[in-house]
Amino acid sequence: MRYKASALVQGLVRCHDCGRLSRLDAQLPHCPVCGSRLHERMPQSLQRCLAFLLSSYALYLPANIFPIMTVTQIGVTEKHTIIGGIIALIDKDMLPIAILVFVASILVPLLKLLGLSLLLLNVHCRWQRNAKLWTQLYRMIAFVGRWSMLDIFMISILIAVVDLGGVSKVLAGPAATAFAAVVVLTMFAAMSFDPRLIWDKQKIPR
Repeated sequence: MRYKASALVQGLVRCHDCGRLSRLDAQLPHCPVCGSRLHERMPQSLQRCLAFLLSSYALYLPANIFPIMTVTQIGVTEKHTIIGGIIALIDKDMLPIAILVFVASILVPLLKLLGLSLLLLNVHCRWQRNAKLWTQLYRMIAFVGRWSMLDIFMISILIAVVDLGGVSKVLAGPAATAFAAVVVLTMFAAMSFDPRLIWDKQKIPR
């Protein structure tokens, strides 16, 4: 059976900065267009992705346990976790908003963590099947990452709008910092992962 030769097998590499496809030459290791150094694959891609991913896992638990915001109304202070806020929204008949917060704050970050873990496992174990599916998973993770900051945006708006001195006040809790760090770290993890590693061991028939 014949197989398609990849660009790397043919001695071609893609510049990480400008996207120019160039021939890898030991004498000229830089991109002829932008001057960036050429690499067959992103240097230490798996190591950096794993480091960011482990840091995200470490912060995901406190992000959901500690209060994400503190609301003070007429001298009465209430602390809300992400789950507590979702339950409060349901109790106040705001089910659509509760679902939106649950998806953006609980489901999406968790699925991103699990998805990146599976991608790392895929490359480490050199799985030979469903490479297109794994690539689509990576693209989905990279696309939806920006929408995980919904809670932080909402808290920022509440802090700016709901500030009536001693009558009513909203303050960000310690979980807000942990949650923002999880979102940023998972974005860095996705950016550090080189999806071409999925295809390095694949046999693609003509």
